[in-house]
Amino acid sequence: MCKGRGNTLYLECYSGISGDMTVGALLDLGASQKVLEKHLRSLPVGGFEIKITRVKKSGLDACDFHVILDRKHENHDHDNDYLYAHEKNSHRHECYFHDHESHIHDHESHSHDHENYSHDHESHIHGHEDHNHMHRHEHRGLPEIQDIISRSDMSKRAKKIASDIFIVLAEAEAKAHGVPAEEVHFHEVGAVDSIVDIAATAICLDDLNITDVIVPELYEGRGTVRCQHGIIPVPVPAVINIVGSHHISLHMTQTEAELVTPTGAAIVAAIRTSDRLPDRYKICKIGMGAGKRDYGRTSILRGLLINPASDETDNTDITGNTENTDITGNTENAGKTDNIWKLESNIDDSTGEALGYAMERLLEAGARDVYYTPVYMKKNRPAYQLNVICDEESTALMEEIIFRETTTIGIRKMKMQRAVMQREICRVETSLGMAEVKVCRAGEIVRAYPEYESIVVICREKHMDFQDVWNRVYEEVKERLGE
Repeated sequence: MCKGRGNTLYLECYSGISGDMTVGALLDLGASQKVLEKHLRSLPVGGFEIKITRVKKSGLDACDFHVILDRKHENHDHDNDYLYAHEKNSHRHECYFHDHESHIHDHESHSHDHENYSHDHESHIHGHEDHNHMHRHEHRGLPEIQDIISRSDMSKRAKKIASDIFIVLAEAEAKAHGVPAEEVHFHEVGAVDSIVDIAATAICLDDLNITDVIVPELYEGRGTVRCQHGIIPVPVPAVINIVGSHHISLHMTQTEAELVTPTGAAIVAAIRTSDRLPDRYKICKIGMGAGKRDYGRTSILRGLLINPASDETDNTDITGNTENTDITGNTENAGKTDNIWKLESNIDDSTGEALGYAMERLLEAGARDVYYTPVYMKKNRPAYQLNVICDEESTALMEEIIFRETTTIGIRKMKMQRAVMQREICRVETSLGMAEVKVCRAGEIVRAYPEYESIVVICREKHMDFQDVWNRVYEEVKERLGE
């Protein structure tokens, strides 16, 4: 695992996301299979077993997490034909605004899918039948689901994560149906397979000690899907409500399929702490979770455990008592030089709202900096110059976003060399409590800046003004540095 108080997870959702894909990726990252099996057995529901195998997706090795239901609790998956070519379908799928988890439960497709399974290292868990509470297509409300979670042996943190995910789903369903969240009764979302997927996700996140989750955007397909209430568009209402309420960026693809399930979207909404990757990071471990269907593209969810500190020290003490840290002005740690790219374009016919959105998209895509400068163009027309600072490998993506989100027809770009101070994030024990401080140095020049988020935490805990807390932390840090 990476160093630090908790681990940081980065999810690449280029093929969408679902509950089973998430669990597969987390298991592949090292979540304990034994811990998962133990806690899933404690769920007071029955009629299921899980199977954990290795599969090949476009030649790539991935972990497949499969919830298998008995016939009494079976929850049929959508055929691909449900997403288009509706004239081929004469039957209707029973659902509310359902969860489209890609579980394959009918026996013919189940045995066909196993052609790609590696039957070494298989794991099975059987859920114990509870005839008093379970029956086909049972409807459950949020209180019933939360009761199931609370009665399990899951850790307190895992229970909270699972509950948070279901709350997101309840709010999305409530908005779709126009009723209060407490009156929502889930159908397939409340079915056994989805309960297991969400509980398993929470168990694995807790086992990996993941405290930060980065998800820049979700890739979604197009078309329609048929349910009990008729034909509805992709993204389905629950997904649209979740991404809208939680400000999650969608990248729409031309794939005729539903890539993002309501459970997948709810997981992201409940656990995401950031939508932007750090400028630099080290990859500690890679895991890939397999989807059940490919829809013409490789169906995998890749998760990376990363160390956002990169060449900086992980939460070091301000005194520099680590083998990698010297914040006292050692001349060996002088400022370093690297290369960046600058993209710029003059724009005089885009609205302020469009320019603001373009900035958000660019930052979410990994731009190091984005800013506007007022300029005057031909005929003295007021305009703005858009400036984007990025890495060389990001220039193509940045150009695509600029052309897509603004009215510009040309972009100037140049490679630039820059000198930068070395930076590290240090944890400092102050009179107000623990604070994080960015320490920057170049030769004998040393500067320290309290981190905004850390100061805000102290302000809320101590009920103090931001400026007062910032100044006190800054002065104490200066004293510690001996300035």
